[in-house]
Amino acid sequence: MTITVVVADDQELVRSGFAMILSAQPDIEVVAEAADGAEAVRAVAQHAPAVALLDIQMPVMDGIEAARRICAAGPTKVVMLTTFGSDEHVFAALRAGASGFLLKDVRRDDLVHAVRVVTAGQALLAPAVTRRLIDDVVRLGRPAPAPPAGLARLTEREHEVLVLLGRGLSNPELAAALFVSEHTVKTHVSSVLGKLGLRDRAQAVIAAYESGLIRPGE
Repeated sequence: MTITVVVADDQELVRSGFAMILSAQPDIEVVAEAADGAEAVRAVAQHAPAVALLDIQMPVMDGIEAARRICAAGPTKVVMLTTFGSDEHVFAALRAGASGFLLKDVRRDDLVHAVRVVTAGQALLAPAVTRRLIDDVVRLGRPAPAPPAGLARLTEREHEVLVLLGRGLSNPELAAALFVSEHTVKTHVSSVLGKLGLRDRAQAVIAAYESGLIRPGE
């Protein structure tokens, strides 16, 4: 299966460099490039790629707003690119619906890996890292939005899985905690994401906080 990608960055050399790296892979095709967020949104609407790589700092429309519109419009997964590694940017990207976050000085192999990881439906950020970022934002006193719809539809075991996801446990750790196989864990995680309308584990961590199942520091 070929993974289609849109690359958006206002710096032409950076944009073409990423496109060249990805296009060199036998399973990845860059279907469009964009110089700003508005162009990126249009390119995604036209080509419906599997993944959109978006720079956070872009003219006309920034990457966070572009990510929000792209994620709301369809199944395209978003990976954010930036020269800044602040928690604020990471959290904003995740809240916009992004599945991953990379610095622009990312290694070639890590860039390719990122595209493949999010295409497979996984979060690029480790859940434990995402949990730390949410802790930081919660401590700033920001109001939490309403809990995700569908929370009441979770079974008792799925509820337990969501709590453990919120604590940053990996699949092997989940399996050990629940005394089940990793295959069963993947089934439970997939069901939780589906019932809550979440894209990946990173958003599941956020959902666990917003629903009050996990509190900062736990």
